[in-house]
Amino acid sequence: MVTREQVVAEARTWEGTPYHHCTGVKGAGVDCLYLLYRVYVDFAQIVPQFELPQYAPQWFLHRDEELYLDGIARHARRIELHEAKPADFAMFNFGRHAAHGAILIDQRTILHAYQPMKRVVVTDIEHIVRRLHSCWTVFPQEPG
Repeated sequence: MVTREQVVAEARTWEGTPYHHCTGVKGAGVDCLYLLYRVYVDFAQIVPQFELPQYAPQWFLHRDEELYLDGIARHARRIELHEAKPADFAMFNFGRHAAHGAILIDQRTILHAYQPMKRVVVTDIEHIVRRLHSCWTVFPQEPG
């Protein structure tokens, strides 16, 4: 089984990849959903393969359904921020819903494909913590 440290190390190899909607090619272009997919499904293989749907760049502004969260809930379990460990991920509200995902590097630092910065960046979670919706893990429950 892959370790949290290996997942974080893989996630960091995406740093600097340009932001590109609905794409997941390291060094060429990725968005936040594809980043999570490429790290947790393709690299770590801790989430089974599934087909990613096509989605419009502004889908989260005009929908009532929690599409991103509904998909995540099939493969991960929700946790509290204080329980989150490196390689878990956080969801942030943009528009009407939780519509942005980021991988936790540690309790204060996230890596994400962030459209406003036009690339995958490592930032302090505080710069968007006001938008924090929830934290999630794809790892099996670990002893207290």
